[in-house]
Amino acid sequence: MALGSNTPAKGKAEDVECVIVVSYPKIIFLYPTLILGLITALYLSFTADPLDPHNKGAVVLNTLFLGVFGINLVVLAFDFPRTTSLTMFFCAAAIVLGCVLLFTLKPELLPALTAFIMKFRPLANATFYWAFMGVLGGIFAVSFLTLSFDYWEVRANEILHHHGFLSNLTRRATPNLRLDNEINDLFEYMLLRSGRLILQPSNERPIVLENVPFIKHKERQIMNLLGALKVEIREDGEET
Repeated sequence: MALGSNTPAKGKAEDVECVIVVSYPKIIFLYPTLILGLITALYLSFTADPLDPHNKGAVVLNTLFLGVFGINLVVLAFDFPRTTSLTMFFCAAAIVLGCVLLFTLKPELLPALTAFIMKFRPLANATFYWAFMGVLGGIFAVSFLTLSFDYWEVRANEILHHHGFLSNLTRRATPNLRLDNEINDLFEYMLLRSGRLILQPSNERPIVLENVPFIKHKERQIMNLLGALKVEIREDGEET
């Protein structure tokens, strides 16, 4: 490795002394449902007659919520490792949801089909959505709280594992650390740029971290940190 090609990495290592890596639970992929549920709850709280079947805004938001929630559950239940399968699923979901919304808003297009779709008018009041948001938001809050007691810290010469409510600490050396990332689900990668990060210290068991958001960015940070260390060692060796 040439010295000149690693000079920028040395500067980055001086700016970033460590890289924090957190393995998140799969529930974080429900954030689109959380956001849309909050929007729906706010709308239904201020609109008149939220349970009126003729309230198009309420019908549309309820339908969208069911669609997004269903897609989110599919993300949690299945893996989409190939672009083809992901594209087919998106197309099918978009066609179904688009048709429902189209014939709900434009009933004059196909009277027979519209009459069938018009029978499907999912409605719920604001109380339902606030209760749903309270449960889901509470789970999110607890999940993020527990993550503050379980995370990894990659430094230039060691890997630190912080775990437990009493801040237990496990140390591993980083010489000859091998770094790999795996993107097993394209859906999850699209939502949070997440994937599996594998840290392989020399002569030790690999550290496998699932659902790491912005995984490629984390990988670059770690590689820059460790790459700059190698440059510093080589420079010291040449000076001596």
